[in-house]
Amino acid sequence: MRWIPGLLCVAALLLGGYASAADTQKAETAENKAEVLEEKAAQDQPPTSGGVAPITPSEAQAVDPAGAAPLDDAITCLARSIYWEAKGEPPHEMEAVANVVMNRLASDDFPDTVCAVVKQGSETKSCQFSWWCDGRPDEVVEEVRYELATEIARKALNGQLKDRTEGALYFHDRTVSPEWAHEYARTAQTRRFLFYKP
Repeated sequence: MRWIPGLLCVAALLLGGYASAADTQKAETAENKAEVLEEKAAQDQPPTSGGVAPITPSEAQAVDPAGAAPLDDAITCLARSIYWEAKGEPPHEMEAVANVVMNRLASDDFPDTVCAVVKQGSETKSCQFSWWCDGRPDEVVEEVRYELATEIARKALNGQLKDRTEGALYFHDRTVSPEWAHEYARTAQTRRFLFYKP
């Protein structure tokens, strides 16, 4: 009878290892899908063609469940941008932030990956997305809002979001008046943001 607890511990360890391997495989599958969908979005092609299944909500969450993953995959980069730029806003405002990132991804004037778009300017401290260079920690603090941002990122990568910004490549908070805003045409506005394109 003394061997039963030991046997249970071994079984638990084996099952835990299996679950961990399954989680790792799920995250890798989601990252691979995200990379393919990101490439298709950058080429301005329909993202779900070519036999690539859309990213499911659970796969999107598997990539970065706690919002602590390194910023090196499309879902994480896009979800963090949505979260930090508009986490306290309604979903349509969060979607508009995603639209700007995806519009830049499809433009020849910006980098060709989601993460490069998000991180652009960091080398000169003139970040395109202020949260990336503000010097504050980037760990997620509101799990429910981050889950929403992740789901919006998934939809954006799958080409399932309506462009609420009418092709905008730039935006700013209504509380600021950047000089560059006078050089571009305003395409849309929300309660919090103003959107522009050349």
